Amino acid sequence: MQLDIFADSRDVMLRNDVLSALQRYDARETQQALRRLSEEYPDDDSIPQLSILAGALDLRSTVAFSKHQVAAETRCALVEKITPAARRMWGELASTRWLLPLWRELAQRASSLPYRADSLDTHAAALWPQAGGWSDARDAVLTIESWRRIPAPLAWMAEASYRLDALENTWPLLAELAWLAPDRCARLVERLGDRSLDSLLKKFYASFEGAGDSTDIAWFPAWVLIEKPAIARLLIAAQPSTMTNPERAMRLLLELLCLERQGRHYEVMDYRKKLQGLHAPLYLSYMSTR
Repeated sequence: MQLDIFADSRDVMLRNDVLSALQRYDARETQQALRRLSEEYPDDDSIPQLSILAGALDLRSTVAFSKHQVAAETRCALVEKITPAARRMWGELASTRWLLPLWRELAQRASSLPYRADSLDTHAAALWPQAGGWSDARDAVLTIESWRRIPAPLAWMAEASYRLDALENTWPLLAELAWLAPDRCARLVERLGDRSLDSLLKKFYASFEGAGDSTDIAWFPAWVLIEKPAIARLLIAAQPSTMTNPERAMRLLLELLCLERQGRHYEVMDYRKKLQGLHAPLYLSYMSTR
């Protein structure tokens, strides 16, 4: 619903007064304008949505959360009540802009809450992206001990890295996430919507002989070294993870590419045998390029 400054009907004027006050985040004026609308036009269809938005302004706070439950309840209200009301009144883009300060306050209030696996949505690192605060999200992840070994924080950091630094610097984190939590990695890649990454992944799924499900993406970092050897300079920065077969395959291929450049034939043959024993179809893909 857009502001109609040319309308001369009384109900439209009163409704616009409420919307205008909301867009200024003026809680007091919003309530006054809403009261006038409700008194004169109690059956106006917009009153329920406007009341929700007015209430959201009344409840704004900068006081830090001391309990995860309170943060979860506040977030739930923002997602399930306030966001739908805002979208109905302003549409997708305008409502997203209007909600940014509310998400920012929520993230700031949650900044002192420790990471808890049973309350992921209340960690500041999960909240900052809703406010466009990717740098703040990255800083919040860094407060989590051993974040690189935990699927959710690792995914948060990977997305923050992509939004801030683009794909190149994100490859090591994507590889680690693929090994640690394939399902989460697949969802993240879909959310990123990167054309080059999507193209590579599409080719991978079409050619790779694996389980045929989302766990196959764990082999993607190894496969991509065959398809795009130049990415080796990026993937070499991936930190040791759980040393599953997909990770071992990628590290074997990194060694192979290095040995090939150095012309160390006998060692190349040895590493090729190791790769063949680890995953025969991947080995055949590798050999098809040699």
